[in-house]
Amino acid sequence: MYKTISNEIIRQIQPCYDPSKYITDENEELPIKDWIQKYRNVVPAKDILWILLRKEFLSEKDLRLFAVWCTMETLKLVKKPDKRSVEACDVAERYANGQATKDELDAAYDTGPYVVNDAAYAAAYYLVNDAAKAAYYAANHANFAAFAAAFDSASDAFDITNYYAINVAAYYASNIARTAQVDKLLTYFE
Repeated sequence: MYKTISNEIIRQIQPCYDPSKYITDENEELPIKDWIQKYRNVVPAKDILWILLRKEFLSEKDLRLFAVWCTMETLKLVKKPDKRSVEACDVAERYANGQATKDELDAAYDTGPYVVNDAAYAAAYYLVNDAAKAAYYAANHANFAAFAAAFDSASDAFDITNYYAINVAAYYASNIARTAQVDKLLTYFE
């Protein structure tokens, strides 16, 4: 597991662009937390999450806990979340902490993932087998849920013809969600 990060390490995970687009010092290698703090306003948050939400940087436990946190953040945006979804998150958290079995996790997700308006579906689906995918998809779905909730609220507040204002409100909510995700991610590298 990597304890530091550099352009060379980022290239090994094959991003869709060269990291030197954002980080010009090819010789710089930093502890991950320091890298996040230094570049969080340079590298887009979605890219920070894409880079770091993988087994090369986080333990399976931390990936699962991050996915659960993102999914619970998504559930906060659902007016009446289904109890099965909340229970599935609870079981996933207990599983990550060694307090539930794989059979309990499988059983929780056999009934839970389909009931959260698609917002937590991918995280729930992948939590059973792939913690890294679960963390990444949970972050993306939480971001989308924040955008959708803000879009709905702004649509109620503004005349629907003011599409620009509605999209701006949703865009800022989405950015706030990504910022919160990066903040949460930082806690795993302390």
